[in-house]
Amino acid sequence: MRQIQVPGDPQQPAQVSFANGQQALVARSSGALLSAPQAGSNRRPLTPMSWALLLSLLYLAGCLGIAWRWRRRHPQSSTPSPLLISYASQGGQAERLAREAASYLQAHGQPARLLSLDQVDAQVLDDSRQALLVLSTYGDGEAPDNAARFARQLLGRDLALSHLRVGVLGLGDRHYPHFCRFAKQVEHWLRRNGAQPLFPPLWADQLDPATLQQWSQHLGQLVGDSQLPPTQTPLLNVHLTERQWLNPCSPGAPAYRICLHTDALPDWQAGDVLELRPQAPATQVTTALQQLNLAANCLIDGVPLAVHLAQRQLPTDANAWQALRALDADAVLARLPLLPLRTYSLASLPANGELELLVRLVTLADGQPGLGSGWLCQHAPLGAAMQVRLRANPAFHHPPTATPLILIGAGTGLAGLLAHLRTRQPGAADTWLLFGERSPEHDRWYSDALQQALQDGRLQHLDCAFTRAEPAQYVQDLLSLHSERLRAWLARGAALYVCGRLEGMGQGVEQRLIDLLGASTVDDLRTSGRYRRDLY
Repeated sequence: MRQIQVPGDPQQPAQVSFANGQQALVARSSGALLSAPQAGSNRRPLTPMSWALLLSLLYLAGCLGIAWRWRRRHPQSSTPSPLLISYASQGGQAERLAREAASYLQAHGQPARLLSLDQVDAQVLDDSRQALLVLSTYGDGEAPDNAARFARQLLGRDLALSHLRVGVLGLGDRHYPHFCRFAKQVEHWLRRNGAQPLFPPLWADQLDPATLQQWSQHLGQLVGDSQLPPTQTPLLNVHLTERQWLNPCSPGAPAYRICLHTDALPDWQAGDVLELRPQAPATQVTTALQQLNLAANCLIDGVPLAVHLAQRQLPTDANAWQALRALDADAVLARLPLLPLRTYSLASLPANGELELLVRLVTLADGQPGLGSGWLCQHAPLGAAMQVRLRANPAFHHPPTATPLILIGAGTGLAGLLAHLRTRQPGAADTWLLFGERSPEHDRWYSDALQQALQDGRLQHLDCAFTRAEPAQYVQDLLSLHSERLRAWLARGAALYVCGRLEGMGQGVEQRLIDLLGASTVDDLRTSGRYRRDLY
């Protein structure tokens, strides 16, 4: 043997040259012989000794290739490899939890790589050793908008993920028929492809505190920290200052403008949402005190028992009440879970000096008002104290100032669009609002404010659709009616923001956009962040 040439690229084969002039190629990754020794017309064949030497070199090259691949998967460093944290989020809850987890881990010496699920591909998974996934389920068990591409491109593929350990937190609501379905699909796909669990998957029903506490404990175990991170930010005390009925005599359910005030107004931006703790009406609290034979002014942690009970899920059958009667007040409260928070789009900005909501009164099948809407629209007296929390919703934040903006919504979805309209500056970029409701006589909400926006240049076009008009129109029909304008605005780089109910309006707008623009264009708009939705 005369020479071995080893290229710098580990993917390129090594070349072996022998004293008799013959040459052969050897794969460095596997040690396989890629070409038989080549000899000239007057060259002697390889001797047995040469063949033995060549085979030894092949074996050595194979070992080097295996070692190279192992070191690539197991880099030698005193610094821990980054832990992948990814989220699928529509309303901002999953993203918030993922960001908090990343900050906590990094503060305790564990590097973290934070990505939305659509940024995760096969290479990202191959490069990761550990991962935490916080996954919401949207609509009828579907992937959130920032996970749709992942669901379409990866969930149907087979990948080798035996090197990966994953912890999954699914967020959902058991009132919906497909509780955490998307999160469960991802977790099943990971297991099927060989990924191992960091801990058993967690399924949080309306962000229930017990499940979030388990999540917090697992984060602490990852970094060996006994001081666990908080699972929720504290609630803020506010007061109900205004309740205005927006649509008297409308064929639709009553809708109200609700204003809340606090001396220490927090900061937020257009697209963010408000979480509110509803309360049971006073009549239900009085009945509960009678059932329990307890005094309303009995103090628990310095707060009257009646106030505590107003924030609890009260029993609805005689047997449940009977089981509570033998307990003292503290034990009763320990048995009764807190009422779940209700989420509302914010119509105002901090500069407006108040938290402004649009709330439609919901009537349940038994004729009773909805939990949150009943409290805000009917039962709470003006001046009533309430507890709220602001939640960032980055997926619906305002686009860059110079971006033309198309706002589409119906009913109380106008709230989230108003916040964006109030962010616009005259002359900075064009804005177009398409709004749908029922009656043209009784449902022209915020007409004075919208006309003022047209006059001062914050709004260039206002188009309204009414289902009880002649002819009847839905908001998606306006897209067809103004399809040329729609295409022209999108060609100029406009962003599409949709706010309101998913069922009906949200689905109808999505399908009409697909009909007018094509599914691939709509998908590209979504992926680029130019098509954003805040639907409920």
